[in-house]
Amino acid sequence: MVISKGMTGSVQISSGELEEVIQLVRQQYGYDFGDYARASLHRRVVRCMQKSGCRTAYELKFQLTNESRFFAWFIESLTVNVTEMFRDPGFYKELRTNVLPKLASYPTIKIWHAGCSTGEEVFSMAILLHEAGLLGRTRLYATDLNPANLERARQGIVPLQSMKDYTSNYIQSGGLNDFSAYYTARYEHAIIRKEYRKNLVFAMHNLATDQVFNEFQLVCCRNVLIYFNRTLQNRVVTLFGNSLSPWGYLALGMKESLLFSDMRHQFEAVNPAVRIYRRKK
Repeated sequence: MVISKGMTGSVQISSGELEEVIQLVRQQYGYDFGDYARASLHRRVVRCMQKSGCRTAYELKFQLTNESRFFAWFIESLTVNVTEMFRDPGFYKELRTNVLPKLASYPTIKIWHAGCSTGEEVFSMAILLHEAGLLGRTRLYATDLNPANLERARQGIVPLQSMKDYTSNYIQSGGLNDFSAYYTARYEHAIIRKEYRKNLVFAMHNLATDQVFNEFQLVCCRNVLIYFNRTLQNRVVTLFGNSLSPWGYLALGMKESLLFSDMRHQFEAVNPAVRIYRRKK
């Protein structure tokens, strides 16, 4: 496998050729991008082609067909990894003040972070649970399509250069402690301390094809649905609804909603400003 990251010349791939790439990836590797929003997917495929030096769809398909290592790199590059700790502090303040006190009534709490990327949001949730005295009886399931993301998340690795912004987010969310107590600095990385990762389970899960695997009191899937078309958004929200216990909570990203979902009447808004909903009994 040769990745020429400096090659950013003219790259061309038509809509028809993009569909051929999607079909190839589905048939050969079982990854289904068929219902991803096309404009966003097209931009990301072009970016991957530029990085790899593939100037035509034929070259890209040849690499995908014959180089499994290239495919692993392709998936890692194609998936969106925009995340941060305590992103949208108002959301975490709402969890802290109005959601976690309700979850405290359960003897065992199960939370699913779908599309967890490199783990920053699930680490944030673990810290929130710790400060609420609930982490010891909570199991957090963090899933993603990208195995490289999951491996990084399992190790608790966060960019050290981001911790200043994360500390600010944490304080704005109503953080109770010195944020630096939650991690250790190591070279250019911050490592989330093991005691805040002990109840985290990381696993592969494809929202486009996989099914319900547990019952949860809270499902968080923030800033993932925006990359799907309406059909897949509806499938995923239905999957979340079927994964929630009665009165379970669903948290979406700030630009996402249940407006076009078949499940919208089965939820009530807890705080629509921060996109938190509750499953009706």
